[in-house]
Amino acid sequence: MDLQEQLTKHLTDVHAIEEQALQQMVVAPRMAGDPELARTFREHLDETRDQERRVRERLAARGADPSRVKDLAGRAGGVGMVLFARTQPDTPGKLVAHAYAYEHMEMAAYDLLALVAKRAGDADTAAMARSIRDEEAAMADRLERGFDRAVDASLREVPASEIDEQLVHYLQDAYAIESQALQLLQAAPALADPDLRKVFEDHLEETRAQQAAVEARLAAHDARPSRFKSALLRIGGINLGGFFGAQPDTTAKLAGFAFAFEHLEVASYELLRRVAQSGHDDETVRIAERIAAEERAAAAAVRAGFDRAIEAALEAQGVA
Repeated sequence: MDLQEQLTKHLTDVHAIEEQALQQMVVAPRMAGDPELARTFREHLDETRDQERRVRERLAARGADPSRVKDLAGRAGGVGMVLFARTQPDTPGKLVAHAYAYEHMEMAAYDLLALVAKRAGDADTAAMARSIRDEEAAMADRLERGFDRAVDASLREVPASEIDEQLVHYLQDAYAIESQALQLLQAAPALADPDLRKVFEDHLEETRAQQAAVEARLAAHDARPSRFKSALLRIGGINLGGFFGAQPDTTAKLAGFAFAFEHLEVASYELLRRVAQSGHDDETVRIAERIAAEERAAAAAVRAGFDRAIEAALEAQGVA
């Protein structure tokens, strides 16, 4: 596969990502639980439709079509994310957290696409990728500004006497997410280029300390981690490790996913901090603030390795 074929492949990847985003944006306004959040999702639906069209047009300009298999998988994934959020008792919070992470996955995909397009000498595709990346970043910022609204909507019907119980659920969610992070970080170094390998190895120790801090806060509330949630997410981490190991461009895909996953953790701890504030748990507030900052720093370190990740992925496939 040469560089031009690689660029077309990346375009079909981002088209499938937009198909998944469309599935989410169609339903999200009805699940948002807050008029302003619903408006944010409705506005981004129109933007997402335009993004899908622009990617499709770039594929056509290159004499290619979207991948039906990838698009179907993307649509199915979008439905799955919506169903997951809908089954949660704190649907608005889960919806916004996952949408925030998804926007960062799109940002990563377009960053990587722009790097490949630049190498392939396709200035039009590179410009489109940078433009859409900026739109996704703006949506992520709007979602982040909506964290307060998401928590308010999630806790609206919760009596004051049950806030502590809700806080325990959020702590269990954070513990389970760290379980998945540990699985990924243990597998990732073997799949990454040397620069990213160092990032993952450093963050592995940090993640162990983060999970221990969350477990201590659960103990302070006379609670324990949810074995079901942790096992479910650990299985997810193992499956994702197997998926990346089977991809010819593993390093680039792994970098993009890790960037998004760090932002899922950021969102989880930002929501946890707000619930802890409602429950007047100052120690959990402090820990959530600290860990959110560590996850942001880890995400920035992963993002700094995108260029080298693309080089490693191309080299692994014999692309000059």
